[in-house]
Amino acid sequence: MPAAVVILAAGSGTRVGAAVNKVLLPLLDRPVLAWSVRDALATPDVRRVLLVVRDGEQEDVAAAIEPFLAPEPGAEPRAEVGLVLGGTSRHDSEWAALQALAPEIISGAIDVVAIHDGARPLAGQALLQAVLAVALEHGGAIPVVPLAGVVSRAGAPLPAGQPSAVQTPQAFAAPALLAAYEQAEAAGFGGTDTASCLERFGLGVIHAVPGSARNLKITFPEDVAVAEALTADLTTAG
Repeated sequence: MPAAVVILAAGSGTRVGAAVNKVLLPLLDRPVLAWSVRDALATPDVRRVLLVVRDGEQEDVAAAIEPFLAPEPGAEPRAEVGLVLGGTSRHDSEWAALQALAPEIISGAIDVVAIHDGARPLAGQALLQAVLAVALEHGGAIPVVPLAGVVSRAGAPLPAGQPSAVQTPQAFAAPALLAAYEQAEAAGFGGTDTASCLERFGLGVIHAVPGSARNLKITFPEDVAVAEALTADLTTAG
């Protein structure tokens, strides 16, 4: 199952109150983005890792992750890591990454592609492996977690298991994913997330896998402190 992992890192630090891209903020001993890069490089069968970045931040991103690219002594060589310039929307950034991967997808060198938000540093290797495996078998996989504490307008709890929140990484069979985005480009369609694009063109059955409450997205200043608390018990080696 040769796979590629696309990590979206073309956001900003506006809502988190930072003067730099939030994925470059420190989280313990490494930048936020480096946590996702580390997990992708440690995942078996991942052959390519593409970081989608904003124009003008190429050097900053490269410098931030470079110390974390070397394999451990005695370990297998890691996947190739590259940078791709993102677009004005999430959909455009994903399309830019898929265009870069297209030759390998068409040739069969990549079977599965995972799309991950670089502002979710704690997704973990296990979740990435899970969505890749399910996508290989079924065509698509998204992590889902129940939303706790949500009530109806009348104040009554909603039925168990509803509603749910979708996380990343999301993974898909590479040929169907590329075909969906090619059709979206021709139709002028922009999806809200990766799965919505495949669903729009009927090119995949999306299966839910259990997500994790730990897999938070860093959006506001307090999220950085929460992430630091959640990572305090993790090893910082590697």
